[in-house]
Amino acid sequence: MLVGWGGNNGTTVTAGVLANRQCVAAPAPARASPAGRGLRWQTKEGERSANYWGSLTQASTCRLGSCEGEDVYVPFCKLLPMADPNDLVLDGWDISALPLGAAMARAQVLELGIQAQLRPAMDALRPRPSIYDPSFIAANQAARADNVIGGSKAEQVAQVRQDIRDFRARNGLDAVVVLWTANTERYCQVTPGVHDSEAALRAALAAGCPELSPSTLFGLACVDEGVPFINGSPQNTFVPGLLEAATRLRVVVGGDDFKSGQTKMKSVLVDFLVSAGLRPAAIVSYNHLGNNDGYNLSAPQTFRSKEISKSNVVDDMVASNGILFKEGEHPDHVVVIKYVPAVGDSKRAMDEYTSDIFMGGRNTIVMHNTCEDSLLASPLILDLVLLTELLTRMELRKTEEGGAAVSEAFHGFHPIAVLLSYLTKAPLFPPGISVVNALPKQRAMLENVMRAAVGLPPDSCMHSAIESAGILPA
Repeated sequence: MLVGWGGNNGTTVTAGVLANRQCVAAPAPARASPAGRGLRWQTKEGERSANYWGSLTQASTCRLGSCEGEDVYVPFCKLLPMADPNDLVLDGWDISALPLGAAMARAQVLELGIQAQLRPAMDALRPRPSIYDPSFIAANQAARADNVIGGSKAEQVAQVRQDIRDFRARNGLDAVVVLWTANTERYCQVTPGVHDSEAALRAALAAGCPELSPSTLFGLACVDEGVPFINGSPQNTFVPGLLEAATRLRVVVGGDDFKSGQTKMKSVLVDFLVSAGLRPAAIVSYNHLGNNDGYNLSAPQTFRSKEISKSNVVDDMVASNGILFKEGEHPDHVVVIKYVPAVGDSKRAMDEYTSDIFMGGRNTIVMHNTCEDSLLASPLILDLVLLTELLTRMELRKTEEGGAAVSEAFHGFHPIAVLLSYLTKAPLFPPGISVVNALPKQRAMLENVMRAAVGLPPDSCMHSAIESAGILPA
């Protein structure tokens, strides 16, 4: 279930799933791709077919090991029994009542050839009323808000819980995952006695405290229903009281903010610079985009949420090298986002990385990235949902070095899902655990846990070094 189902991301991921599984009442016969999956359509560059490119689980591979000197790779989704995205049932909430077909046309993300085939099936889908609090998003979103849940904050949470139960029962589902892909909210003012404990949060809900954001209300409703909740936007949804409730009730939560383009490159490049012994002195990131996300971010209070999530991504990499950075030192890091309607969903991102190098020299790397924002984010939504559902089925127990079980009892992972950090800009980590932002380390963490589940050792390049050392006689 998607919060913000009628937005650019929500309509795009829904259309993508329908196109891949051909669940379409098309006006003309829809031809399958040569692989037997997905619709095909014409563009001015030629024919295109539905795919899941950009998805870690569906379009990347994992190295199993080597055989006769050759590495052996398998699709990531084949390592463990993982749900197929074509088996997903989609539903959700939106403050706009537009049917998803009309919302897809409004988003202007997909080519007209595929929109025409999908329109009848998409128009049959209508979002449920959502929680709307104009104090948490830009005032320019008010024109969309014609599909909202009324009543007190407690009544709104109760309605969301009822929606989840209705969705589960109506479709006979094995599992439900809720993901926030709605507007970026402003940061809420975390206040002692309101947000700092589960008891305080529940008392504040009963009292109708105005400083409880819609995303936090959705999170609390999911936790109380035992349903995982993932935050795909940068606001501080997971206040201490909500995390305490999720931990007590053992419900998976994760976030924050999809890591799709510019920030993903930053988490790779800064890791490379610091690992190479180069000292990043200034990181300047500029973006302009023209979709509704950019429209909402044109308000200073919502932009501040995005600025924070983008700025903190280099902190652990800087802290890892005490040679380059003394305590308290940090690169100059500036993030700018501008709303430019003409570019639509095709976001422009420009970055300048200036580093101190040998003997007082300077090196500057400049990068320009043009990306179709929702086409990058939608596969991440699928990955987050599929991996979250997988985590709810994985259990572990401690063993001694020889393999004997310390305890017979298996238990799940910590409810704060650190294994989702590869996909999020500002990943949640449990208290006392160091945050990891470097992309290769995040990928290795996820991959090695999955390898361990099938009895494989952690992957490393040691095998190559050992094998090469054995080439020459002693």
